[in-house]
Amino acid sequence: MHAVDDLPPNPANYTPLTPCTFLQRSEQVWPDKLAVIHGQRRYRWREVGERVRRFASALVQHGVQTGQTVAILAPNIPEMFEAHFAVPLCGAVLNTLNYRLDARTLAFQLDHGEAKVLLVDSEFAGLARAAVALCSHPPLLVDIIDSEYDSGERIGALDYATLLEEGDPHWQAPALVDEWQAISLNYTSGTTGNPKGVVYHHRGAYLNAVSNILSSQMTQDTVYLWSLPMFHCNGWCFIWTLAALGATSVCLRRVEAASMYRLIAEHQVNVMCGAAVVLGLFLNAPPEQRRTFPRTVQFKAAAAPVPVPIIRAAEAIGFKVLHLYGLTETYGPATLCQWQPAFEQMDEAGQADFLRRQGVRYPMLEAVTVMNPDTMTPVPADGQSLGEVMFRGNIVMKGYLKNPSATEEAFAGGWFHSGDLGVLHPDGYIELKDRAKDIIISGGENIASIEVEAALYQHPAVLEAAVVACPDEKWGEVPYAFVALRSGVAAPAEAELLQWCREHLAHYKVPKRVLLGELPKTSTGKVQKFVLRDRARQMVA
Repeated sequence: MHAVDDLPPNPANYTPLTPCTFLQRSEQVWPDKLAVIHGQRRYRWREVGERVRRFASALVQHGVQTGQTVAILAPNIPEMFEAHFAVPLCGAVLNTLNYRLDARTLAFQLDHGEAKVLLVDSEFAGLARAAVALCSHPPLLVDIIDSEYDSGERIGALDYATLLEEGDPHWQAPALVDEWQAISLNYTSGTTGNPKGVVYHHRGAYLNAVSNILSSQMTQDTVYLWSLPMFHCNGWCFIWTLAALGATSVCLRRVEAASMYRLIAEHQVNVMCGAAVVLGLFLNAPPEQRRTFPRTVQFKAAAAPVPVPIIRAAEAIGFKVLHLYGLTETYGPATLCQWQPAFEQMDEAGQADFLRRQGVRYPMLEAVTVMNPDTMTPVPADGQSLGEVMFRGNIVMKGYLKNPSATEEAFAGGWFHSGDLGVLHPDGYIELKDRAKDIIISGGENIASIEVEAALYQHPAVLEAAVVACPDEKWGEVPYAFVALRSGVAAPAEAELLQWCREHLAHYKVPKRVLLGELPKTSTGKVQKFVLRDRARQMVA
């Protein structure tokens, strides 16, 4: 061993990384700064720290041990924010549940994750009761009674306020021994079979929280509006990011245009996250709901590429849209469409082409590329050759809970296989083309549904578009388009939309049908294409 290597780590020069330390710092540096705003409630960082210690110590008093799971079913409220620190502080694993799921799916997740405690907002008490009734080992139930909404229904042995009263505001959390220890459990929104449990570790949560800062202009002056569900990838790690900065969170129970406009104006919000559908709410709000933005609002968009016409319309009302891309398995965002000064010199078409991209790796991600999944070699960086987007680094999940075969498959060849298809441009920027399962193969030709959707989005009457494969006797399968229209516009005939596509696409990419109506979505704003594929098949049948 060389002399320079004969220096082992010790407590003075090495500590495991955990985002819980961000809360401790903000409590020290910004004790009187507003941390959380929710209706009439206001909590400063000193108060958040005290509430978190009470919460964590009370969980320990109720028998929660290191490595056990604590689940929560709640909207974007202070209690959900606090759970992201209290649960890992006591060594437990946080499982944030999607309240838009059915009782059976929630029961599976509670059993699969072996939840010891379930905190439930009163709005979802009935759903939780039905889920727990299906559980093999029902958890301890704790009611959350929000100041802004109370259904009046109770299912718990105690409520959140009582839980905090039982806790110690001066409690000292045990030191984290291993940063590889699980911090949270998030379930994928799979469309077939049971969802997979994605396990995050403390190190990854810490690093992606910092990546969120480095990839944007966020500072302690940030006022963040919670339009993104906190249950989704732990709010893309932004809960921990805001603590690292000592920034301010504005909570939001429901994503509605009127309340978002009001909160942005009242609290000078300057950062939001979400899917394109959230921008659509702003763009289609009636005049009486709209308010002028005091500051430019940086909107970090993910879930699916935001069409350029929507980006331009959003910019016109005060947004600056930044594309992020990632998956549940990568702690949420792991790439960004990094804007560069040279791009300012591009013409409108050039900028539009660039804005479609998902970009380059996050600062704390080791690598992201596009590879041939059969040979595990990178595709040519020509912007044309299609391959699978793959990730490697510290912000990739530990693996799938109790599912070694799926974990092994996801990590084959030393890379995480995303299942997303894309191309690599000469400048190293990635551009998604489709999910592998969403590529339409018509007469031997590959049709990217995203490309057809992008053409439809350019029509002035189109608000949302989704394109799926439909079986066809002659071509094997053909594209079917489903379109939601902007409010207050005259509905175009199907023939008009088909002609529009012919003018903007190669002939074989033009949809066989264009059908109007509201698009089914998941709780995070993704269009449920499996529902649309079923509709298309039924129409053909």
